[in-house]
Amino acid sequence: MSLYKRSGIKLFARNEIFCKKINMKQTLRNSIFLVIFVFVSVDIVAQEKQFSPVHTAIPSLSIAPDARGGSMGDIGVSTLPDINSQYWNPSKYAFMESKAGVSLSYTPWLRKLVSDVSLAYLSGYYKLGQGDRSALSASLRYFTLGEIQMTEYGGNVYQNIFPYEMSFDMGYSMKLSESSSMGVTLRYIRADMGTNLDDELQPDNAFAADISGYTERYVYLGSSESLWSGGFNISNIGTKVSFDGGATNEFLPANLRLGTGLLVPMDEYNQIGFYLDLNKYLVPVYPMRKADETDDVFQQRKNDYNSISNGLLGAIKSFSGESFSDQLSGINISFGAEYNYNSQFFVRGGYHHENQLKGNRRYFSAGAGFKMSVFQLDAAYLISTVQSNPLDQTLRFSLSFDMDGLKSLFQ
Repeated sequence: MSLYKRSGIKLFARNEIFCKKINMKQTLRNSIFLVIFVFVSVDIVAQEKQFSPVHTAIPSLSIAPDARGGSMGDIGVSTLPDINSQYWNPSKYAFMESKAGVSLSYTPWLRKLVSDVSLAYLSGYYKLGQGDRSALSASLRYFTLGEIQMTEYGGNVYQNIFPYEMSFDMGYSMKLSESSSMGVTLRYIRADMGTNLDDELQPDNAFAADISGYTERYVYLGSSESLWSGGFNISNIGTKVSFDGGATNEFLPANLRLGTGLLVPMDEYNQIGFYLDLNKYLVPVYPMRKADETDDVFQQRKNDYNSISNGLLGAIKSFSGESFSDQLSGINISFGAEYNYNSQFFVRGGYHHENQLKGNRRYFSAGAGFKMSVFQLDAAYLISTVQSNPLDQTLRFSLSFDMDGLKSLFQ
């Protein structure tokens, strides 16, 4: 008999955020963008032309919302299915054992810089029919950028704004075989900078789609039967976003995530899993001026970039325009481990690495979880390995409920 035990897990966390550049006449027109820039460019000492992070609209879509994935260095595409799989890999829901589940996560964000920026995330799923081969899932995320005071050149505050980014999505996943599944997700996205002064800053809506896959198989390591898993998720392929009535537009944070993992039983009650994720933005790099480049040539390259009409074309072009070494530098690497005792107590740890010129997000993370028949509580903590990282010491929490467990309480 296999020592492998499934565990319905859940949680939250991850990094990589920011707002959008605001085009206003007032002196604080770049308030939100400065917060983003501090995060992305932390500890970067290279020249501006060398620093080339991927620029997108609504970057909060890239923040992982669960503590389980965040505690392992932002991993989740090939980990055991859990209630927060909607973000990492929705196709995993087809392998959930419980009939339904719901999860609520909350992350205070950039607490070293501000006190009122946070991410709230609600997700859930429901298994369809009696065959246990497909599932419907959904999630709602709300990222508030807090209160921002708009001031005139003289320093007088004339308006307080409350910008936010939100999204709602629904997915369907189905087993293709006893060991593999696929899923699709449709997403509605809205961003509102909180004001529309002089028609310079307008809210905008966008639509996107994801496609994902997951597989798991038993393999033997010596005499031990272990569980190998692999997965992928192509997310946020959709329309572009404009906050100035279409004069300029930006890509959504389209993303390709690949991962693999191995769950090894130590004995009847103890298991340990090892996981690796590779993550790449499917967004073309914004043109940066080259040495000795004329104004006309540089402007033409910017026009060519802006003429890319949608995220699908952008995803294709993201693999061109850079050297192979630059393409490799754009891949983020995460690896982590999760120990569990009897699928009730969990201890996790991991590391996330991003190239210095692509954002320089490098950090360890750790966390723990406790599961009962009805609920599970998880927490994660981030420890930066670069100086002056505003994400250092970020705490994340998630609370999930198993609907089968709740139902049994009333029977």
